[in-house]
Amino acid sequence: MSQINDIREAYAETGKVAPVARKFQVDEKTVRKYIRKEDFSPKLPIPGERESRLDPYKAKIREWIDADDNVWRKQRHTARRIYDRLKVEYPEFNLSYPTVQRYVKAYKVKKRKVKTFQELVWHAGEAQVDFGESDFYERGVLIRKKYLTVSFPYSNDGFSQVFGGETSECVCQGLQDIFAYIGGVPNVLIFDNATGVGRRIGSEIREAQLFQQMRAHYGFIARFCNPHAGHEKGHVENKVGYNRRNLFVPVPSFDCIETYNRNLLDAHMVKADEIHYKKEKRISDLFEEDRRALKQLPAYPFNVCRFLYVNADSYGKVRLDDRHYYSSCPEFGGTEVLVGIKAHHIEIYDESGRLTVVHNRRFGAERTDSLDYRTSLATLSKNVGAWSNSGVREMIPNPLRTNMDELCKEELRHTVRTLSLLTQEYSFETAVKALETAFATNRTHFSDAAVLAARMTSYGLDTCPEKGPDLNGYDRLLRMEVQT
Repeated sequence: MSQINDIREAYAETGKVAPVARKFQVDEKTVRKYIRKEDFSPKLPIPGERESRLDPYKAKIREWIDADDNVWRKQRHTARRIYDRLKVEYPEFNLSYPTVQRYVKAYKVKKRKVKTFQELVWHAGEAQVDFGESDFYERGVLIRKKYLTVSFPYSNDGFSQVFGGETSECVCQGLQDIFAYIGGVPNVLIFDNATGVGRRIGSEIREAQLFQQMRAHYGFIARFCNPHAGHEKGHVENKVGYNRRNLFVPVPSFDCIETYNRNLLDAHMVKADEIHYKKEKRISDLFEEDRRALKQLPAYPFNVCRFLYVNADSYGKVRLDDRHYYSSCPEFGGTEVLVGIKAHHIEIYDESGRLTVVHNRRFGAERTDSLDYRTSLATLSKNVGAWSNSGVREMIPNPLRTNMDELCKEELRHTVRTLSLLTQEYSFETAVKALETAFATNRTHFSDAAVLAARMTSYGLDTCPEKGPDLNGYDRLLRMEVQT
């Protein structure tokens, strides 16, 4: 542009083309072009498409590439395959492969869909929910577990709870524990298209029965993302990754998952002390605004449990999730058994609704057998001949096991019956300890063992009994009556 301006200024001074052309060493046609040009405004920098010998074939090339949208990605047209087809189907085609390759590459880049996202506005009291997975040492065994994360986009705070799976019981239990911890219920919860809670199929949303009951109990609104649209809840997606990198490194270790989860709720306070990346306020202060916008907790806690009747096999075992077996009572064999399914436990009830046994819930694709032989004590007391091969015997510690092995059949039946009755009244552990003490003191009668179990439960064997009331007055009164 500087040369153009110099040419136009020189011509304005001389009014002649030839001297200007000689001065700037350009052709006279160039001088005349710049003198006659009237519009020097900037133009849109969009290159025009030049004519090409490939033009007659471009429509067919685009047709082949567009048809690949419905084909497995490993069986789509490459530039080489398109070039070979053009040579076979069009005998007059005589262009080079690089010409075809450049056009195919340019068209695929132009065709590629680039996702764009709209920045959403989140209000106080709204939350997003999603699951992540991480490794944990549970009782010394490395297990990959799921963790539910509830994040609050307004304040950037979030909470997590660890579970064995992504079932509706796990989701509801996690939400309930987090609601209780923060002291309120979010107005709106955004969920992934997860089967444990519900899923969106087109415009229809199908929710799990237990989740519907919990939503009615707490009164929050549930919204579900579109399938394959994780960006609709991008905040919790980021929070899931943040918690994995910060809360679960190094690999956590625990014996009781419920105790670990209670302590895990306090872990959010580390992040809450930071400053919000955009609002330049402390996250804990922003979360107070979230908290003020929450709904009140209901007057009664929600029982996160799904009840169903399951047919027990001949051993009294019930099967859940097609691969996990849990023992009930042997006398339940071949009957329908009422089972309560919770996030961490499986509860089994008798026909009157009395809880008979509780198992830790199992997850995973491999078969498991959860056995509790305490439920077979009543049956064993009627058939003590099975004592040597019973699972109860394996649960009895030595020397009590050896002592019971040496008993005659009748004494063994009496001892097993004592163990069964004390287990029903107290616990299996207390009953075993009471029998151990009874055998050590040669006082194996049921009444003696019952007194020992009651004392252990109340204040322990090593604690001196309370002094009680002063009976000296009664002693004096009795002596006076004797003298008279």
